[in-house]
Amino acid sequence: HGSAMSYTEFVPASSLLHVRNPMWRRLDIKPGGEKPMVFQIFSHDPKQLLAAAQRIESWGPDIIDINMGCSAPQISDQGAGVGMMQYPKRVAETFRLLSRHISIPVTGKIRMGWNEADQNYLEIARIMEDNGAALIAIHGRTREQKYRGTADWDAIAALKQAVNIPVIGNGDVKTAADIDRMKAHTGCDAVMIGRAAVGNPWIFSRCERESVTFADIVAAIRLHVHEMVSYYGEPDGLRRFKRHLQKYLAGLALKPYLKAMIATQETGTFHHLLDEMETAVPNHEPLAALQKIRYFRPPTPAACTVGAAKL
Repeated sequence: HGSAMSYTEFVPASSLLHVRNPMWRRLDIKPGGEKPMVFQIFSHDPKQLLAAAQRIESWGPDIIDINMGCSAPQISDQGAGVGMMQYPKRVAETFRLLSRHISIPVTGKIRMGWNEADQNYLEIARIMEDNGAALIAIHGRTREQKYRGTADWDAIAALKQAVNIPVIGNGDVKTAADIDRMKAHTGCDAVMIGRAAVGNPWIFSRCERESVTFADIVAAIRLHVHEMVSYYGEPDGLRRFKRHLQKYLAGLALKPYLKAMIATQETGTFHHLLDEMETAVPNHEPLAALQKIRYFRPPTPAACTVGAAKL
C-alpha cells in the first residue's frame, strides 16, 4: 500500500539473548518481504541492547531501532522505552556501542520527555546524533500524556531544526491529508503512522479512507486474514486478526456481520460470512456513500454455521 519503511513490533532485548523465545516470532519476517525493514528492540541496558543487536543483525534487518518512546508503565518505569530518556548517559553509550559494532544503521524513537516539566527531547536527540544515530523518530507527546491530548507538532519542528540527521514525525496523523500538513508544519523528512493505519492501510498511498470502495475493503480483509493465518496458524491467526476487523468496517451499518465474524472460531465460517457481506453491500461504491446507508441485509443463519475450511 505504499509504506516507505516498515517497523516490526518491538521486542525486549533480553528475550533475544538466551534460548529461543516466543518473542522471536515478532522478528520472523518473510524473505523478500517489505523493504526497508526496521527491527525494533528495547531495554534499559546498553550492553544488553548491543548483544541483542549483534544477534539479530544476521537475521536480515535493514535498520535496528531503539525504542525510547513506549510509555507503558511496565516498560518505562524500568528505565526502558521513554524511561531511557531520563538517563542521557545510557542513551549516549547505547548509540556509541551499536554504531561502532554493527554494520547497519541504528536509529531511535523518542517522545518529548517524561512530562510537561521534563521535556529533554532536544538534549537526547543531540546525544543520539553525536553518538551515531542515523535518524530520529519523535512522537509529539510526553510519557505522562500517553495518547491523550494533542501531539505537539511545534516540538517536532524544533527537533528538525536542532539536528542534521533525518527526522520522522509522529502523532495525530489520522488522514492522508494530515501527512502533508505535518510535513509542511514541521519540515520533517518523513511521517510515521501507527494507530491510524489499523483498518486503513490505504493511508500509506495517500488515499483517504472515504474514497475506498467496499471491494477494496473486502480484498484487504481477505489478504490480512490469509497472512495472519499463514503466519500464526489456526485458530490463533484468525483470533489475532479480529482485533482489526472493527476498524476495517468502521462507519458501516454492518454490526450483525461484525458480531458473527467475531464470534466464529472457524476460518471457513468467517469467509462464508465475508462472502455474504460482500453480496449485501454495493461493492464499487465509495465508503463515504456507504456510510449514509443505515441498513444492509443481515447474514443468513446458514452463513453462521458453515463448517471449517482451510484457506
